[in-house]
Amino acid sequence: MNYSPVIGLEIHIQLKTRSKMFCADPNQTEDIPPNTNICEVCTGQPGSLPVANQEAIEKAILMGLALNCEIPEYSKFDRKNYFYPDLPKGYQISQFDRPLCGKGKMELAASDNLSPAEDGGARSLSGESKAEARSARTIRITRAHLEEDAGKLIHPAHAAYSLVDLNRAGVPLLEIVTEPDFKSPAEAKQFLQALRTTARYLGISDADMEKGHLRCDANISLKAVPEGSVPSDLPLPDYKVEIKNMNSFKAVEDALAFEIERQTDELSAGKKLNTETRGWSDAKRSTVSQRIKEGSDDYRYFPEPDLPILHFKPEFVEDLKRKLPELPQPKLQRFLAEYNLSEKIAWQLVEDKDLAEYYEGIVSDLKEWLLAEKIVDPEVLSRTIKEAANWCVGIFTELLNRAGLSPQDSKVTGENFAELLKMIEKNEVSKTAAKQVFAQMFETGDDPSNIVSARGLAQVSDIAALEAAVEKVVSANPKVVADFKAGKKQAVGFLVGKVMAETGGQANPKIVNEILRKKLS
Repeated sequence: MNYSPVIGLEIHIQLKTRSKMFCADPNQTEDIPPNTNICEVCTGQPGSLPVANQEAIEKAILMGLALNCEIPEYSKFDRKNYFYPDLPKGYQISQFDRPLCGKGKMELAASDNLSPAEDGGARSLSGESKAEARSARTIRITRAHLEEDAGKLIHPAHAAYSLVDLNRAGVPLLEIVTEPDFKSPAEAKQFLQALRTTARYLGISDADMEKGHLRCDANISLKAVPEGSVPSDLPLPDYKVEIKNMNSFKAVEDALAFEIERQTDELSAGKKLNTETRGWSDAKRSTVSQRIKEGSDDYRYFPEPDLPILHFKPEFVEDLKRKLPELPQPKLQRFLAEYNLSEKIAWQLVEDKDLAEYYEGIVSDLKEWLLAEKIVDPEVLSRTIKEAANWCVGIFTELLNRAGLSPQDSKVTGENFAELLKMIEKNEVSKTAAKQVFAQMFETGDDPSNIVSARGLAQVSDIAALEAAVEKVVSANPKVVADFKAGKKQAVGFLVGKVMAETGGQANPKIVNEILRKKLS
């Protein structure tokens, strides 16, 4: 029997606002002592009254618009009742039947490069599900609503008590609920990464999963698919398992893959699975049963009596639409079409909004140079802008990560970056030497031409000098020369490398290749 996964996600995004959701306390929870940013409202003191945060509402609707959600004319807040030590009021202000954002959708790009493990994570994945996981997909959004966060429990080691920190209580959360449209763990991970990038583009959240800015619960069940049946034609299973405690994209993928294996084994053994909540244990690499899943009736929702109904006029929504930037997916498609980049390189650029903007600045400078030099060959433009992309996602990103900087905070200006690429294109400096130049540019901010001149790194294209270097390398490597003459054409690459080393990385590799092949023929 084959099984087809049915996966839906519930994602909480911590909004980046000046104050909390229903009070004036600063929305800051990191790097401060416990119970610092608290007041009578977020600690649930008798007689205190909430006031809705307009900034949080606008940022929530911005995300809804980015997800193509319907924005209703009216919305309201509700009380969600449950008891937990870090929930001081005994209820959470959330939204039940009239959320800020209604039905929407997000388009996911095709994932043809997924490995078999990423493509489902389980032996039970049906053939149709594997094909669907690799095709471009639309993930439906059920709703997105605003609520306040609870506090945080701290469990000291070897202590018989727990401590409560309420700094996080009242922080605005946007909960995004999807339909059960995911066909594989890898697809769920891809969606979360795209959602994080969208949140960052909008400036509504840092969406750092490791810091709890973005949290995800996953619901998963399996459809039994008899031979010859189509999974999409079959009804949903009569159970679902919710997985919690996943604090990274990899944890989400691993937990879902584990559940597919576990549920497959249970169903294959003829066991009946119940609706329950399970927690993911990174240490055990498995999920652990926590409790039977609550239903909406258990929360005893009722309208929040201390907050008015929200009324969104059409002009308010239209004004927010005008604030939407170019979003990641449209930008990705533009980069692919306009710059002819590979999808992998294009996404690495687009995923970081600052890096994408920095890259486009370099491309603009390169186009101005070609125009000034009256170079109209489209191959030159294509080659240089691809080279710019490779340098941006390669050595530049590596240096930025090591220094903890954004592209705009580095000492390398876009103009100097483009200048170095021009020098490579004009054969004034080799790529090997250019990496040394770029490292110094990153450290000091100096102009590349000055660095090349000061360090004597100009590319050597003098035929006589290069012929002498080639002669020396050929004489010192008779076995490699014999291998080349015996038909091992790749041996020439080794000899080119030796000539480059002999010239301190300054030789023009194209001319070296020509001299070598002529000498060895």
